[in-house]
Amino acid sequence: RYYMIILIVIMALNFIVFPMFQQSKLETTNYSDFLNKIEEKKIDTVQIENHNIYYTLKKNSTDKTYKTGVMNDSDLVNRLDKSGAKFGQVYQEQMNPILSSLISFFLPLIIFWAFGSWMFKRMQKKMGGDDQMSFSQGSGFGLGNLGKSNAKVYVGEQTGKTFKDVAGQEEAKENLQEIVDFLNNPAKYKEIGAKMPKGALLVGPPGTGKTLLAKAVAGEAGVPFFSISGSEFVEMFVGRGAAKVRDLFKQAREKAPCIVFIDEIDTIGKKRDGAGMNGNDEREQTLNQLLAEMDGFDGSKGVVLLAATNRPDSLDPALTRPGRFDRRIPVELPDLAGREAILKLHAKDIKCSNNIDFNVIARASAGASGAELANIINEGALLAVRDH
Repeated sequence: RYYMIILIVIMALNFIVFPMFQQSKLETTNYSDFLNKIEEKKIDTVQIENHNIYYTLKKNSTDKTYKTGVMNDSDLVNRLDKSGAKFGQVYQEQMNPILSSLISFFLPLIIFWAFGSWMFKRMQKKMGGDDQMSFSQGSGFGLGNLGKSNAKVYVGEQTGKTFKDVAGQEEAKENLQEIVDFLNNPAKYKEIGAKMPKGALLVGPPGTGKTLLAKAVAGEAGVPFFSISGSEFVEMFVGRGAAKVRDLFKQAREKAPCIVFIDEIDTIGKKRDGAGMNGNDEREQTLNQLLAEMDGFDGSKGVVLLAATNRPDSLDPALTRPGRFDRRIPVELPDLAGREAILKLHAKDIKCSNNIDFNVIARASAGASGAELANIINEGALLAVRDH
C-alpha cells in the first residue's frame, strides 16, 4: 500500500501538477502582439528558437513568459536591439523524454523506496521484530513475528560437535548412533518396513551432556539442527506458544531431513491437571499443539525430534507414549572410566603438566557430572594463573 500511494503521488505530480504549473506561467500570443511590444519597447528578454520565440515584458508583476511563432522577418533582430531588449534564456525546453522520465519518475521512486525500507526496519527494531524476518511476514510493525519460532538453526557441521566431543556416555552414543544411521541411510530401513521412532527423550541429571549429545547427532549426520528451549514457547499472549510450535514444525518439514531439539521440555510438557483457567491455559495449548504436530508428521521424511529433561516423572503420559517420544535414552552420571575420559577431553585445550594422573582425579570426583568435571579443569587453570 505504501509503494502504491507513492506511485500514484509521483504520477499525479509528473503528469498533472507540474504541466499545469508550467502552462500557467506560459501564455501564447500572435506575432502582431509581439511586434507591438517591440514598438512600445516593452520587451525585457527575448529567446529566439527554430520554431518559437519566447519573451518577457518589462515591469511585469505576473512573471509570465510569452510565446509566439517564428515568422520570415529578416530585420527582427535589429528592431529588438534598437528597442533595448536583451537576448537570453527565457524558457527551458523539455529534455529528452527518456532522460526526463528517469530523473522525474524513477529517481524519486528509488528515494522513497529506500526511505520506506529504512523506516520499516527502524520501526521493526523498536517494536521487537527480528532483523532476519522481512516486514511483510509480520504485519503490525513486528507484532506478527510473535508467532515465529525462535529456534536457532545450524547446518550439521556448524554445531561444531560430533561424537568425538562427547566422553563418558558410551551407552547413550550407541543408542543415538541408530538415529544418525537412519538420517544417513533411510533406504535400508524402508526396505524392511521398519519405522524410526519419531522422538527420543534424553533423560538424566543436570550437566550430564544432553544438549551436547543432541548437537553431536546433528554434527555426525550432517543435517540441519533446530535448537529451542521449552521456555521460549511460553508467551504472555494466549495462543502464541502454539503458533510457534506450528512454525517450528513447518520449518523442519521444509528442511527435512533434520533434527529438532527441544531443551527442558518439562516446561511445556508437564502433566495436564486442568487447573489453569478451566484447563485451557497457554502452556496446555502449547502442549496440545505439540502433540498434534507429532501425530501429523511422518518420521520417514527424516524429521527426528529430540528432547531433554531432568524431570521425566513430571511429563504428560501423552507425550511419552509410543508414536511420540517413544524412545527413552538415559544420560546418567559417568562412571570411573567415563569421568577419566571427560577430564582428558576437557584438558586437551589447557596447558597441563605431564605428570597429572587423571585417574586419581576421577576417583576423587565420584558422582560428578560432565559439567562439574569440566569446571574442575577450568578451576585448576584459573588457580594456575592466580599463582603465576
